[in-house]
Amino acid sequence: MQKIKFTLFSLRDLIVAFGPVTLMVLIVGGLGLWLVDPAPSRVVDMSTGPENSGYERLAKRYAEELAKNQITLRFHTSQGSSQNLERISDPDSEIEVGFVRSGSTDPVQASDKGLVSLGSLFYEPIWIFYRDKKELTTISQFRGKRINIGAEGTGVRRIFEQILSVNSMSPEDVSLQRLEDTPATMAFLDGKMDVLVFSTASDAPLVQMLLQTPGVRLFDFVQAEAYTRRFPYLSQVVLPRGIVDIGLDIPSRDYHLISPTATLVAHESLHPALMGQLLQAAQRIHSKADWLSRQGEFPSDRYTEIPVAAEAEKFYKNGPPVLQRYLSFWMANFVERMWVVLVALGALLLPLSKIIPPLYVWRIRSRIYRWYGQLRTVEQVIDHLNPEDKIPVLERQLRRLDEIENKVNHISVPLSYAEELYGLRSHIHFVRNRVQSLLVQQGVQNP
Repeated sequence: MQKIKFTLFSLRDLIVAFGPVTLMVLIVGGLGLWLVDPAPSRVVDMSTGPENSGYERLAKRYAEELAKNQITLRFHTSQGSSQNLERISDPDSEIEVGFVRSGSTDPVQASDKGLVSLGSLFYEPIWIFYRDKKELTTISQFRGKRINIGAEGTGVRRIFEQILSVNSMSPEDVSLQRLEDTPATMAFLDGKMDVLVFSTASDAPLVQMLLQTPGVRLFDFVQAEAYTRRFPYLSQVVLPRGIVDIGLDIPSRDYHLISPTATLVAHESLHPALMGQLLQAAQRIHSKADWLSRQGEFPSDRYTEIPVAAEAEKFYKNGPPVLQRYLSFWMANFVERMWVVLVALGALLLPLSKIIPPLYVWRIRSRIYRWYGQLRTVEQVIDHLNPEDKIPVLERQLRRLDEIENKVNHISVPLSYAEELYGLRSHIHFVRNRVQSLLVQQGVQNP
């Protein structure tokens, strides 16, 4: 134990020297954590779509991606885009993000409600299926027919009414039905419905089934380019010949479609770091090619009427944050939030790093050097002796030197400072020899 005591650095002096600085760093760091942006929540609430819908299936994939960074995605079913918008914009709702079909709102309303777009995810074409002996080429030919546009809240009604308006028609010119997709399809196949209107991805089971059902026709938007010019949130896409079944040549020709896009919409209060995680998940999920889009076309900051969030614009321009490419999400986020504090601490520690080591050295050496004051006092006494009491005074100083040496022998210093300690002991011996010599001169034997 004594060996360790004299070979290791002085922990006590180290604590005394570094303690105030450590306390200052902790205080500054604590203030920084309190003042800078709060850490993102580990839970995100998302509004999806009807139960077992494509939106709900998609939400489960997002949940799997976010779970890789210990973020829980809680998804809530809804009637569709319209209800999702209402939930996200409601200040009392816990919903912060959801899937919304483009064309469901307008830029002014979205901005007023604090809505921001994280980007378009995939095409959701307007599929119009009908049964007729001849092919219909214009929307005006649907006048008077029974048309199902999906349940309330899907957002299809607003888009379809705009389509009717540019064809000099109004909702009163047709018989609009609001059945859910599955019962509407059954009614359509039974002849109780004339037209089905969907807005969904190409991999939707009902769409793929209807494309292969004999006697069911898909409406070809031959004026697709004109529609996209009138409604900027729409895109022109082509369903290629044979894409459903190349061997059976289904469909037997290219079909032109107009398409809104599924958009990931959030409230502007959503933490930017969580926006970034949702965007990275979207990139992993939607970047592959499908029937209607090319590799890497989605996600995209285009095709949306809702203002794109600043965090999303940064992501589409620069990709994921640099730190997240090398560190875990939570560590990278901590550094990103605390960089101002870290810079301030660096500026504080730089000058302190030049002060603390000398302070530590001074504390060690001060335990040795203060005894030189005692030695100097002894020398001053023997330099000013009175002739009458020289011997008693010298004997007292000799005893004083013994006390000093005894205390010096109990001084604990690191091994690197042993030279100063042994120098002090040799100087004590030097002063003792001087006192003893003076006693011998006074006739004292073996002082």
